[in-house]
Amino acid sequence: MSNISNNLKYLRKKKGHTQQGFADIMEIKRSLIGAYEEDRAEPKYDLLKKIAEYFDLTIDEFINEKISDSWKPKPKSQGSNLRVLSISVDANDRENIELVPVKASAGYLNGFSDPQYISDLPKFQLPIAALRQGTFRAFEIMGDSMLPVQPGSVIIGEYLDNWSEVKTGETYIVISKNEGVVYKRAGNRFRENKELKLVSDNKVYDAYTIAADDILEIWRAKAYISTSLPEPAPDPTMETLTQMMAQMQKSISQLNKN
Repeated sequence: MSNISNNLKYLRKKKGHTQQGFADIMEIKRSLIGAYEEDRAEPKYDLLKKIAEYFDLTIDEFINEKISDSWKPKPKSQGSNLRVLSISVDANDRENIELVPVKASAGYLNGFSDPQYISDLPKFQLPIAALRQGTFRAFEIMGDSMLPVQPGSVIIGEYLDNWSEVKTGETYIVISKNEGVVYKRAGNRFRENKELKLVSDNKVYDAYTIAADDILEIWRAKAYISTSLPEPAPDPTMETLTQMMAQMQKSISQLNKN
């Protein structure tokens, strides 16, 4: 039997509910409770969430933990365990990299935690060692706020479970209720119940902050795919030559001191 079936039966009985009584609370048929407890079916996401919340558990705990009289919930660290991440796998049980195109960005805000929605996204694998350890998702970006990364580029991000690991100056895909999907540079470290500052590389755009409780997901940028190849470097100007000479003189002076 799965953890869901065992956990549901244990928790229902601990609360003193009959199958019919619990079915009435969940507003479903009693036969479904029987099917879930006998491992003949599994509840869909919305019902799974409702059951977990009723027993004051996270979905992750309800699905993955073996709950008994001796079980105790794990302490939740700051900025972590905020939700269960839905993923998809290939035929060899390897995690896919799901692609969130620009046209799917709005839908992602509602479907990011829905396994069915995630499974319907385009998905791919990359034979790159750095993208094998961890959970990755790809987001198509628009706009020129992060030049020289061009509009239409795809940013591959690694799922950040503990938001306190956000580092100032590094780039992230931040999913929030009000801003949607954005690719920005972190202007400060994440602090519980504080604002996160987001900075654009294109200085035409002003930095702004979003509230911690507005954030849904954070993905650390690891790579990007673009069909726009870089332009050749411009010829050095008098200003850049002067800066190079000044830096060389500084380095020579430092060497002489040593």
